[in-house]
Amino acid sequence: MNVDMEDNRARLPRYFTLEMLMSVMVALSGLVLIWNLVSPAVSVLALFIAGMVFTLSITVLIRLLMDPDSVRARQSSNVLQLASQTLEAMGEEGLDSKSAQRICSLLLPSTAAIAVAITDDRFILGYAGYEESHNLSGSVIRTHATYSTLADGKTRVLFTPEEIGFPKGTHGINAAIIVPLTVGKDVKGTLKFYYRRANHISETQKSIATGFGQLLSTQMAASALEEQTALATKMELKMLQSQINPHFLFNTINTIASFTRTDPARARTLLREFAKFYRSTLEDSGDLIEFRRELEQTQRYFMFELARFGEDRLELICNVEPEVEDMMVPPFLIQPLVENAVRHAMPSEGKLTIRVEGVRQGDDVVISVIDDGNGMTQEACNNILHPGSTTGCGIAVGNVHDRICGYFGAGTHLEVESELGQGTTVRLVLVEGALRQY
Repeated sequence: MNVDMEDNRARLPRYFTLEMLMSVMVALSGLVLIWNLVSPAVSVLALFIAGMVFTLSITVLIRLLMDPDSVRARQSSNVLQLASQTLEAMGEEGLDSKSAQRICSLLLPSTAAIAVAITDDRFILGYAGYEESHNLSGSVIRTHATYSTLADGKTRVLFTPEEIGFPKGTHGINAAIIVPLTVGKDVKGTLKFYYRRANHISETQKSIATGFGQLLSTQMAASALEEQTALATKMELKMLQSQINPHFLFNTINTIASFTRTDPARARTLLREFAKFYRSTLEDSGDLIEFRRELEQTQRYFMFELARFGEDRLELICNVEPEVEDMMVPPFLIQPLVENAVRHAMPSEGKLTIRVEGVRQGDDVVISVIDDGNGMTQEACNNILHPGSTTGCGIAVGNVHDRICGYFGAGTHLEVESELGQGTTVRLVLVEGALRQY
């Protein structure tokens, strides 16, 4: 209550309009007129000036109040402000009991209703107004009209207590408007306006109820979409974690087993790092991690490939600026690209060198994975970036591309440059990536 009063006081200066100024002038000049009429010493000049000010002020006030454009402008301003406050009340959490109660309290003073309620498909989420203490959040829905709206998704305008579901003459609520709250084709709840008399339901009241029902439905749909997107990202990451190349797993185990006889110390080191590798793989399920952690995991992966193929066949060089190491990135960003290079770019003879570079360009960050291996044709490059690519290489690159675009937004992109027999460069351009810090 105190917070609301403070909010209202804070908003008063914005509402001081010309109509209010004219009202003050009318009141002051009227007081001067009355004072002069009842005072023994009448000042003709003061009486004349007060009369002129009173007449002009009340004329301007009536003109302002009767002007259709002025009336519509005030109504539009009030509705837009109320809509903004409603959306703010929902916030990032969507429609829950806390936000529903806040919205009911916001809507009640702006209508002719004596009570406003919001429900989900089973319970009351928020209630403000008449008999509020008997309709607490979490109470089960009681009126059959509400259940009917939940069932068929139709807006109901009800003019008798019996239509609502109240016994006649036993309730102060005698009319109602019930609007469905929908997400797609599913009815998720209702917005209800209760009235003391049926004649209080005007076309304006119907428009307010319908408009705010649509507003809440739209916001609920947006919240549901954000939730589904976040869930899809997490599921995608879980899928990545569960689809670690089984050949890599078996090859690494065989490599460690071979070292148990020839180099037991190295076998122990590899086994310890292998445990760290998989523990980190399973634990890196957060939305973002430091880029240095992603780099460490990539280097740990490369250690096993180096043990398998030998230092005369593989080399990894990392040249990343310290600022880039502090950047926050989605996990599994660089490792799939380095793994791609080992699997697809290694020549039949000679050495494959892979370089990971990270530089800051203003607020943007550019990360490159460069190899001097087999390379590929321009057609193969185009296929990798094509959304329909189903090859192992295309899936990995496409997955990285989709996730960086999802995290870093507009302008972020992935580039692939390659020349047959000369090598391949995969470049990630992360817009405002330098701002992704702890």
